[in-house]
Formats: sequence, C-alpha cells, structure tokens
Amino acid sequence: MTTCFPLPLAALLLAAPPLAAEMTLGSPDLTPGEAIGPEFVFDGFGCSGPNLSPALNWSGAPEGTGSFILTVYDPDAPTGSGFWHWSLFNLPADIVALPRGAGKAADLPVGAVQARNDYSQNAYSGPCPPEGDAPHRYVFTIYAMPQDALPIDETASGAVVGFFAHTGALDSASLTATYGR
Repeated sequence: MTTCFPLPLAALLLAAPPLAAEMTLGSPDLTPGEAIGPEFVFDGFGCSGPNLSPALNWSGAPEGTGSFILTVYDPDAPTGSGFWHWSLFNLPADIVALPRGAGKAADLPVGAVQARNDYSQNAYSGPCPPEGDAPHRYVFTIYAMPQDALPIDETASGAVVGFFAHTGALDSASLTATYGR
C-alpha cells in the first residue's frame, strides 16, 4: 500500500531547510565533569597556580554569527550570585579556537575584549574555591552573537556580558568541569 501525503504537506516536507548543526564546545585541556588541572588554577586568593586559560575550540555556529562571547562562571561560589572568572566578548566570528594561555590581553585575537571578572581583573582568572568546599563547577560557555561588537567596553562586569549573552545569543554551547581544594 502506498501512502500519499496531501500536496501541501508534501511540499512543506520537500521545502524544509536542513537541520542546523548545533554548537559544540570542546577542549584538549578539560574533560566534562572531571577535575580541572593545576595549571589552570588562579594565582592569588589563597591559591598558587600558573593561572593559564585552557585551550578551547568550538564549532557549529549558526549562519549570521557576527562575533562570540566566551564566559567562565562558577555557580557554586558562596557569594549569593556565583562568580565570573572570565568574560571575553567581541571575539571575531572567524575564530573557532583559543590556545592555552590566551586569557592574557596580549594573546587575544584582534578586536576581542575582556570584561572585568569578579577578581576585578580583565583576564582569565582560574578556579580557587574556598578550602574545604565541595568541588565547584566551572561552566565554560561560548555564545554566537548576531552583532560584530557589543555596545560595552572592558569596564563591563561579567553580569553585564552575561545579560547580552542570555538575551541575544543565536546559539550557545557549554562545557562544565570541576575543581576543589
């Protein structure tokens, strides 16, 4: 028995665009759900790590992406509002990876801007949870933005960058790793 669709349904099925690839975020330095290595730990606030940002790579950005936002956020920090470790915005749309250690201003792609994190630094600042706390989660997220540049500068807080990311992103992808001491 042959099943026939009414013409309007058949036309819709044939005219449907292919499904878009979903964004992904990966890292050769981080394993989702696993502990962050000591080379990425903050140097200060009671910690003494080298404070290198991990290498990150992403793919599947939707058509119309003008730039990216990258954030690192600890929702488990005992602050009442979490803790922003890194907020990087205006990352050019043709960039699909950052090497290890890119969290310093001199190592960023042209046009990228680092907002002020919760350590009051315009840089990557690695994990350093209070001693004795259960391991904290560190959520690395890349957001595809429709505009080439956000209307903010390096004095913006992580929360302001987060506002733009959560209210305007075309798509996003996250990777969560842990750290405790």
